[in-house]
Order: sequence, then structure tokens, then C-alpha cells
Amino acid sequence: MAIHCTLAHSGAWAGVAKVLGEHLTLTAYDLPGHGKSGDWTGEGDLHQVSTDMGRALLTQPMDLVGHSFGATVALRLAVENPAHVRSLTMIEPVFFAPALADEPERVQAHDDLVADYEQGLADGDMESAARGFNRVWGDGTKWADIPKSVRDYMIARIRIVPDGTPMLFDDNAKLLVPGALDRVTMPSLLIEGEASIDVVDAINGALARRLPDARRMVIEGAGHMAPITHPEAVGAAIHALLEVS
Repeated sequence: MAIHCTLAHSGAWAGVAKVLGEHLTLTAYDLPGHGKSGDWTGEGDLHQVSTDMGRALLTQPMDLVGHSFGATVALRLAVENPAHVRSLTMIEPVFFAPALADEPERVQAHDDLVADYEQGLADGDMESAARGFNRVWGDGTKWADIPKSVRDYMIARIRIVPDGTPMLFDDNAKLLVPGALDRVTMPSLLIEGEASIDVVDAINGALARRLPDARRMVIEGAGHMAPITHPEAVGAAIHALLEVS
């Protein structure tokens, strides 16, 4: 089961699915407010709803793969349902809370990078917010060079991003309480792009120190959007993990 990043949709896994097609079947779902899922109204807890959607599909032992926000959902599913998770692959999980505990200065550096995004939200300028967010968490493509339909899609959904804060920064799911991450005993892989921003390394390092059976890898030449820009490398890494699961 694959869980996409914020401002994307389940189709983002098409390249990885093609690489892995000979080895497994891939199920992907659209997060709230994304793809073909219903609009996100802001009622309830975004991360809880996203996790509940995944849990409904976790009807048998499965290999979980998540990217960015989706990777944090995959981690939560593994903590809460370990008997149904054979392996866990997290591609640049944006779970800032453990990095805040270990290296808060590196998270502050990230906060400085997303100042334009924050200002756009404060001003109600969703295009500026989306542009600022994409500059930090996109694939490096200049805003003007992104197709208008894709820009419009991101602009319409950028308002959803802050609703992940209670989990991503404050750990309202309590994944960091003593013993919680000890339940993630299945083989786990933390992937990051060679060209990604520094906080990604801080997050993956913090998680690797806490997970019982975690390994890390860096994809050469990739940034945050590795599942889309480097599907062959991502697929190969997932397949290698499955061989030891």
C-alpha cells in the first residue's frame, strides 16, 4: 500500500508501480482533499482521518510505502497495527517532532526556508503560499514552468497543509511516547534525496535512532519528489527491502 505526499494524489505512484509490477501489486489511495477523495472541510484531525483511510485497506499483512506526509501516515499505521505490516518504507517523512527533540536548530532552519509559504497563508494569498511551499518541497521546477493545471491543483489545496501540524510537529498521535516506536519491529527503510534540504536528514536520523530495525539510504541526484523523479531507484530500494522482509 502506497500513500502519497501532500498536494499530490495516488497517481504519483505510477512510475514506482511500473518498476515493482513484476514483484507485487500496489494499492494507493487519495488523501483527504486530494485526487478523487472528498474535499477536506477542516473538521476533525487530518492525520487521524488519513490514517483511518489507510487502516480500512490494511485487511491483511502488507508492505507499506509512504512519501512525505504519506510516510508519516505509514509510520502511524505501523505503530498502531504492527501485525498487519510486513515492511515499512518511508520516503522523506515530514515528522518534525523527533528532530525537534534531537536537533531543534535544524528544524528552525527549515522554518526560515518556508517563510514565504507562511506569509502567503497569513495574507490569504494562496498562490504565494503554494509557490513558497513548492520552492522548498517540490522537485526544483520553477513555478512558472509548472503546468497551470498542476499549479491550480496545488493552490486549491495549500490550505490543507497547516492541518497536519498537530501530528507532524506536536506528535498528537503520541508516536514518541516511550515504547510506541518499539512496536515497529518489521524491516524499515528511510529514504532521502541527495539534494534534499537539511531537515530531512535530521528527521531520518532521529527516526533511525528510535526504530528497532531501520536502515537508511540516499538516492543520488534526487530531491524531495524522488518517487516521481527517480521511480526506478525508489522501486529498486523497495524491492531490496522486500527481499529481507
